[in-house]
Amino acid sequence: MLTNPVSLPFTPQPWLTNPHLQTLVSRFRRRPHLLADAPGEERLFRVDPQSQIKGVCSWQPDRQAPGLILVHGLEGCHDSPYMRGIAHKAWYAGFNVVRLNQRNCAGTEHLTPTLYNAGLSRDIRAVVDELVGKDGIQAIWVAGYSMGGNLVLKMAGETGETCPGLRGVAAVCPNVHPAPCVAALEQRRNYIYHQYFLRKLKARVERKAKCFPGEWDVSLLNSVRTVTQFDDVYTAPDGGYRNAADYYERSGARHVLESIRVPTLLITAEDDPFIPFTSFDFPRIRRNPCIQVITTAEGGHCGFLQRAHTNEDERWAENRIIEFIQQD
Repeated sequence: MLTNPVSLPFTPQPWLTNPHLQTLVSRFRRRPHLLADAPGEERLFRVDPQSQIKGVCSWQPDRQAPGLILVHGLEGCHDSPYMRGIAHKAWYAGFNVVRLNQRNCAGTEHLTPTLYNAGLSRDIRAVVDELVGKDGIQAIWVAGYSMGGNLVLKMAGETGETCPGLRGVAAVCPNVHPAPCVAALEQRRNYIYHQYFLRKLKARVERKAKCFPGEWDVSLLNSVRTVTQFDDVYTAPDGGYRNAADYYERSGARHVLESIRVPTLLITAEDDPFIPFTSFDFPRIRRNPCIQVITTAEGGHCGFLQRAHTNEDERWAENRIIEFIQQD
């Protein structure tokens, strides 16, 4: 059970009550001071016989200090603003921090023959196991945003009580039920987001084709007009799913939330543009005493830029995650 999980409720900045402004401003507002004095060591983690993923590690002088693994969302990477923001705060709070890239991200297409997908929770578990077994870190938290949030929740649900080093997980705006999330993303009001993700996904397949000649049919890209079509043509068959619908159904963490046995923090906003509030089965989630759910009326998608406060900066969700991992 979580105790005192929220010391400060979310109050948006007065000019940022629009969900799209929350979403976009939080992405583009610069914070050049982040991780300025923290070390950053690249490391490859073996997640299956053919695949490695890259983490950027900020180690404490005491490598046995508690650890935090961070997982980004769709088409993000270790350098995404929220990844740097949480890493900065966690490192200065005394944690070893690993900013983990999903498969192919941050220029690592050559390290795996596959794409990433929302169901690859075993990759996260492999990294936890390596940090516990190889590095001797005995207390590890994992936090993820959006698709990364789904991955860490799915990993925790599948793990149950079988990973002694796992102390807890946190998820911000996770797509625990992918089908309605993709449907919302493809609505006209979300045209800018949809086109951004689709363009990035297509470019990734083109890079994969250069790394693995003959393995990827880039001619099919011309007929792909939506993320659903992309997942139907590329993501699903690559990940062993029948089609996009099968992929969305099987990859969602919603199926295993009741099996989570570690303290869990789930933060989401009612006005998220493409993670529908109705996609969460809150009565079922709240039946699990390990999960603390925080819902806000505003906040956009992973935005949560709060009104100026004397005790902390404007990044409300980042601060709640740091508060959460310091409770142990």
